Amino acid sequence: MAESLPLPVPLVRPAVLDDGPALTELDRSTWSTLHAVQPRPQPPYAPFFDDRHLPQDILVADAVNPAGATVIAGYIRVVPPTPLSCNAHVRQIQGLAVAAWARGRGTGRTLIRAACGTARRQGANRITLRVLGHNAPARALYESEGFTVEGVLPGEFFLGGRYVDDVLMGRPLGP
Repeated sequence: MAESLPLPVPLVRPAVLDDGPALTELDRSTWSTLHAVQPRPQPPYAPFFDDRHLPQDILVADAVNPAGATVIAGYIRVVPPTPLSCNAHVRQIQGLAVAAWARGRGTGRTLIRAACGTARRQGANRITLRVLGHNAPARALYESEGFTVEGVLPGEFFLGGRYVDDVLMGRPLGP
């Protein structure tokens, strides 16, 4: 019986404009009320990048898919939560998506760690995020990476016929 080799860790890099179509498709293929508060995307699809969603705010993870091609397996968006100088020490994760085929391979964890490193290099000493209360897999991943619940907005969203909490999480960024 042949031993299976461990899967390689996805490689994380900054996004480029040419990644837009692949990121748009990733967003469409991963859409779910488990994590999305916007309605399901419908044609004609908006471009992934626009004046509020810039390539420099996105990190992408490249990995080998089941067909053997190296493609975008996931992305994470890290931005200042506000334009205020008194809040410049904070970065916020405002989007994380991982392709179904790449889940369970460390892609999400690798992206979170890369986001924390990027935020640190940008001078941040704290990182925050919002996650839907019913998204247990994402919450567990964030907690395993040092995020703690800092607040809950009960019933903030009505999704799939029920009210869902908005959970605020954060963590300090060490040196």
